[in-house]
Amino acid sequence: MTMGQDQSEIFNGLKDARSVDGTDTRAIPAFVFGEELADLAEHDPRIVVLTADLGRSNRALDFAARHPGRFVNVGIAEKNMVTIAAGMASCGHLPFAATFGSFAALLCAEQIRTDCAYPDLPVRIVGHHSGMSMGFYGTSHHSLEDLGMMRTIADLTVVCATDANHLRALLRLSLHHPHAMYLRLGRGRDPEVYDTVPDLRVGQAQTVRDGSNLTIIATGSEVHPALRAAEILAERGVSARVVDMWTISPLDRDAVLDAANTTGAILTVEEGNLTGGLGTAVAEVLFDADARVPFRRHGVPDEHVPVGPPAGLYAHYRLDAPGIVAVAEELLTTSEGGAT
Repeated sequence: MTMGQDQSEIFNGLKDARSVDGTDTRAIPAFVFGEELADLAEHDPRIVVLTADLGRSNRALDFAARHPGRFVNVGIAEKNMVTIAAGMASCGHLPFAATFGSFAALLCAEQIRTDCAYPDLPVRIVGHHSGMSMGFYGTSHHSLEDLGMMRTIADLTVVCATDANHLRALLRLSLHHPHAMYLRLGRGRDPEVYDTVPDLRVGQAQTVRDGSNLTIIATGSEVHPALRAAEILAERGVSARVVDMWTISPLDRDAVLDAANTTGAILTVEEGNLTGGLGTAVAEVLFDADARVPFRRHGVPDEHVPVGPPAGLYAHYRLDAPGIVAVAEELLTTSEGGAT
């Protein structure tokens, strides 16, 4: 582990008493990334963890405390970290390289493509604090373009963690996945969607609520508010299915087409730029299959978001539960009027 400035100290303000949606964090599981990998490493000698001076922010220090010889802090050198991870993977290790999503995906895109995906090495790039969860730190720390960028890289699996139990499942699944993987994580204190560790398979979405009038296809941090929105819609007589599309690439085409065939409309919800992300991926499936269903993409428009508290940004872009309800009702009203 390198000595010197630890950037985690700068970002200690991220660990406040309230989550990004205003929930008391005492009721939300803390970041389990380092803890879960430390447990897995007890039985898998291949696992190594790398970070770029953010071991406290991503809780990689929980891993380092138990496996100091298998932890590397490369310093503020994210591109080098990814290339080092690729080299370690080529020697039989299973590296998890973790930093902020804005740095992991945007700064290191070339290294992810050329050093990890192209040679088909089992590197796990972990982009945490994704989306707008770094609200006050501005555009340089917002990660809104990562899904659109990462899903265009061949031979790269792109997945999004929904909550603590879902992250545990993703990390366990990744031990047996032969290809490079980009894991998009939230802020680490994400409201619970899964009360137990789910059984996951790459390319297979999870239906977390059934419904018939509308399907809300959400990913990552937007699954929980989508579920809350479905509850509100139910009180208003609208039956909404909620699908956790945690695998962005490969996408679960069957889940999309089933929604098109069995529910009245589809709304995608993502904490990211609408250009090229989850909504675009779903639109491609519908277009290729000539599936004609009322459809709307919902996320951040193609703009740089303002600086502010994450909860305020979610409300501004209608990515909280009330906002999703409003967008869903607009979609259903338009579809009832005959538009598609």
